[in-house]
Amino acid sequence: MVDWSGGNDTGPRPRKDAIWACVVRGGAAEVPVYLRNRALAQEWLADLIDTELTAGRRVALGFDFPFGYPAGFAAEMTGRPDPLALWQWFADRIEDAPKANNRFDLAGEINLSLGSGPQRPGPFWGNGLRRDIPGLPRRKVRYHNPFADRRAVEHRAKGSFTCWQMSGVGTVGGQIMMGLPVLHRLRAGFAPHVAVWPFEPLDAPVALLEIWPSLTTPPAPDGWIKDAWQVHSVALDLARRPVADLNRYLNVTAPIALEEGWIFAVEPDR
Repeated sequence: MVDWSGGNDTGPRPRKDAIWACVVRGGAAEVPVYLRNRALAQEWLADLIDTELTAGRRVALGFDFPFGYPAGFAAEMTGRPDPLALWQWFADRIEDAPKANNRFDLAGEINLSLGSGPQRPGPFWGNGLRRDIPGLPRRKVRYHNPFADRRAVEHRAKGSFTCWQMSGVGTVGGQIMMGLPVLHRLRAGFAPHVAVWPFEPLDAPVALLEIWPSLTTPPAPDGWIKDAWQVHSVALDLARRPVADLNRYLNVTAPIALEEGWIFAVEPDR
């Protein structure tokens, strides 16, 4: 299980609000891994997938950011309502280095491409940089969104954040933009051994799942970094769930989920 980050390199010393990962095999959790930037995280994930495939094991990889946007956005950007086409669209446009990336600029460009003017910006908001960015407001003021503010699953997950918020406490907007290109590259690099839930049948040895640790994780004990505790806790929790529960979580049949994605362990009738 992976706790992601849309920010810059977080330095050599393990800290919160960074990328953390935890592996559970055979019911036992390994020590959570601190990954200071996305390049190192992608390398670590590729090594993990390669190791598990070589050993003949199946892998469930969970990431704590949305795999899709509210209905209509993928078609507007790519010409078809395919969330995996949107993954490639972002991979082709995101520029990512350990100390800088263009997520805020791209959000502004998308707003402008949709005809959002200075008086009615949107759908993205939350410029977290010192410099102004054309098309991207700093706050949700005089806001206009041509799409839904939240995905269907987020109405069932209390406390979740909207995909459109790019900065601020708890924001996932930047995580999505900086995460989908990595998932796209892993999926392409290990094809046909990777399947993405709920967009594809899980008939491959590696499954990519969207998770939300706050859904089930208790407060971190003393001495734990919150992010490290969350991936440790959710990995153990899912590994210990009865198979019947896991199959029920996977049985999300709502058509909108095939475009927007779904958080694993949030049941449709929740």
